[in-house]
Parts: sequence; C-alpha cells; structure tokens
Amino acid sequence: MNANVHRAVKDFVRLFQAKLLPNAVLGGLAARALGVPRPTWDVDFTVAVDREDLGSLFEQAEELGYTVPSAYQAVWVNTVSGMPFVKLGISIGDRSIDVDVFLAETDCLAEVIRRASTELLDDDFRIQVVSPEDLIVLKCVSFRPRDVIDIQDVLFMQGELDRDYMRHWADQLGVRRNLEESLRKYDASPEERG
Repeated sequence: MNANVHRAVKDFVRLFQAKLLPNAVLGGLAARALGVPRPTWDVDFTVAVDREDLGSLFEQAEELGYTVPSAYQAVWVNTVSGMPFVKLGISIGDRSIDVDVFLAETDCLAEVIRRASTELLDDDFRIQVVSPEDLIVLKCVSFRPRDVIDIQDVLFMQGELDRDYMRHWADQLGVRRNLEESLRKYDASPEERG
C-alpha cells in the first residue's frame, strides 16, 4: 500500500477512535483486504458521527494537515444513493489523497459498521473493514469498471456469500440490477474458479 494512503488510514482511524466514533473502511482499501490487492489513491470510511460534530472533526483533521473544501466546512454534505458523505484531502509531495467519509445516518451504513470485522493494517495497527457482502453492495452503487472488477475479485476470493442479504440492501439502494448482473457474471464463469 502506498505510504501516503497508509498514513491517511491511520490518521483517520486514530481520529475516529479518539472521538469514540464507530467506523469501517470501505472502497479500494476494503477491496484490497477482501479481494485481490490493487493500488488505490483514496480512502473511504463510514463513521457514526452526528452532523453537528463535523466541525470538530474537520478542525482535528486540519490540524493533521488535511484540507476541507469550504462547502463542507459549512456542514454541507453530498449524497450518493441517499448516503450522505463529506470529502477531505491532503497533498503530500506530488500526490493528492482524497478521504471520503460517509455518515452512518442510514440503516444501511449503520449495518455496515455493525457487521465490519477487525483486520490488521500492519503489524500493530487494527482497522474495521466492511464485510464482503456490504462491500459488494456499495460497489454496485458507483459501478465503475474498477468497481465491477473489485466485485468479481471479492466474490472469487470470499466464496459463497449471503445473497439474500446483498439483495435486500441492493433493493434499498436502488442497485439490484447491478448486483444481479455481477452475480450472473460470477455464476457464469465457474471454470475460472477451479
């Protein structure tokens, strides 16, 4: 993993832990942990934080060198499939690392945190990582070519998963079609799985 991404993960996990905020790693880092390792240049979390506490969270992140776009400093949040999130970032050398923080205000994201498991980031640092089922459903939201590959990698590496659970949340997020397409693709290629 890139040292700058590694730093960002540790910075935010420590920040969340200091504030006693339940959280889980999503996105490319979770795909690395649950599927096939690949490079990633951003960090995605979901965290159980009240909107009125975002200002304090932003201040602490800024003390660590992160930037918060002015729209988010006014406690504005963006949404994707009804899931609210804020963006932060840091420039280190010639690289920029984006940090997307999804607010666990929805039943789906609260469940993501509840089902997350503890994984080692390195020898002495533990993080909470989204479950394989939840990662697949969340990847179905953006469903970019890289997400489609991540979904297939996670299905391949993790084996049989709880499809009823995934279908439930895919329905809630309006991405059932993407999930079914991914499952059909996986089911159609058993020879590739040995």
